[in-house]
Amino acid sequence: MAIKIYTKTGDKGKTSLIGGTKVAKSDIRIDSYGTVDELNSYVGLLGDHFQHVQTKTALKEIQDRLFTIGSSLACDPEKEPLLKIPDLKEEDIQWLEKEIDDMNAVLVPMKSFILPGGHVSISTAHIVRCICRRAERKCVNMMEQGLFVEPLVIKFLNRLSDYLFILARFIAHELEIEEVAWKPRIN
Repeated sequence: MAIKIYTKTGDKGKTSLIGGTKVAKSDIRIDSYGTVDELNSYVGLLGDHFQHVQTKTALKEIQDRLFTIGSSLACDPEKEPLLKIPDLKEEDIQWLEKEIDDMNAVLVPMKSFILPGGHVSISTAHIVRCICRRAERKCVNMMEQGLFVEPLVIKFLNRLSDYLFILARFIAHELEIEEVAWKPRIN
């Protein structure tokens, strides 16, 4: 028998964290991991748009780490030591940095800001970067409110936004699409 997707437990605006603690669906913790979920979905969309084998593999790894981050954020921190939640590791950040360095090695140095666009995969990479920055801001906000956020979560999201920026440039390079420099209007 199939499990029903609807439980009706959230019909009054409450949901449960991993560990069973009930919170409002407007809780910053829910907003944070909901934004990470949105980010994960857009990473998948980016992989669908850009058919580059190594990048698709990297994006799948990133999606795995985002599920790990979502689990961390969705967990009641007081009950987490008793639960088996996947962990983010410093090696995950180092892996992102290597991916950034590898892509950056084939790119011409930037001399100005660039405008997002030129191809749907480039634009999508920039949208994903913006969602990543929003997820990072929400996690920092949690931390500033005294709620526990694993420090590696913020570090990973920060580095991931750098990766996504370089990926947008790398996509332009691979597709041989000229980047458009921002030329500010000065009166």
